Amino acid sequence: MFSLRRISLLLLPLSFSSVMFAQAGGGPGGAPLPQGQNPNGMHVYIWAGLKSHGEGLHDYPQFLADWSKVLTQHGAVVDGALHAPRAADLERADVVIVYKGDAGYVSDTDKAALDAYVARGGGLVSMHDSLCGPDPAYFATLVGAAKKHGEVNYTLEAPIHYSVVDKASPIMKDMPELTITDEAFYSLTMAKTGTFHVLANNEIPGTPSAGTHKGEVVPQIWTYEHSGGGGKTARAFVFMQGHTYANFANESIQKMLLRGIAWAGNHPVDELVNYTPPPRRGRGGATEILKK
Repeated sequence: MFSLRRISLLLLPLSFSSVMFAQAGGGPGGAPLPQGQNPNGMHVYIWAGLKSHGEGLHDYPQFLADWSKVLTQHGAVVDGALHAPRAADLERADVVIVYKGDAGYVSDTDKAALDAYVARGGGLVSMHDSLCGPDPAYFATLVGAAKKHGEVNYTLEAPIHYSVVDKASPIMKDMPELTITDEAFYSLTMAKTGTFHVLANNEIPGTPSAGTHKGEVVPQIWTYEHSGGGGKTARAFVFMQGHTYANFANESIQKMLLRGIAWAGNHPVDELVNYTPPPRRGRGGATEILKK
């Protein structure tokens, strides 16, 4: 794997109409594909948001920049923006990664587009406080569980220990029971239908905000499958950490996320992890291999 390098936010526009876009026949208007782009890759849309919190925390724009590169290097076709995906964006998406604060606050138009996407079996990946909003019962129907904005249902910075529940899951392949400094959530509103499958739990550490919830065992990584309403099965993968941005550089977490993203998009679980870029022509016509 590789480290995530900081990219100057001065170079990052507030909206990406297309971070990386490709079709089998070329880019927009017939333009050449970006160098190293896999034209046959799964289509990923990253729904990020404006940065909140202090340095190194909740860095949603940096995730959009970094993981556009991460996913492209692992064979995906990536698009994204700092706003909810439009209906046209969702038409070509296999999976939508949501990493922004309070994604449960959506306009009626964006909600209708998202519901239609899920109804046709579109995949969702929710990270950290993306599953927070005014109506957790609704958002839980999309990702399996959600939390209500305004309630104290978080630990703030704390040692989060992953107790891997399903070690046989291909998503959790080689995932150790590690401890990271991040934030855990509790008091979740659970979906009433569908299949909620826990991959890893955390015992809520004793922080001032945790209060009497100290010691509760709460899922922090899970999958969720349900009827999207259109007769097709929709998938969601949830990783509830991401408060501390540096944790996205953890190799074990990176591999687990790549597998969860592929699974949610109904692609082979190891498609992104095992992707090998094709050889390309270097200077002088010599063939070289794109390196990760």
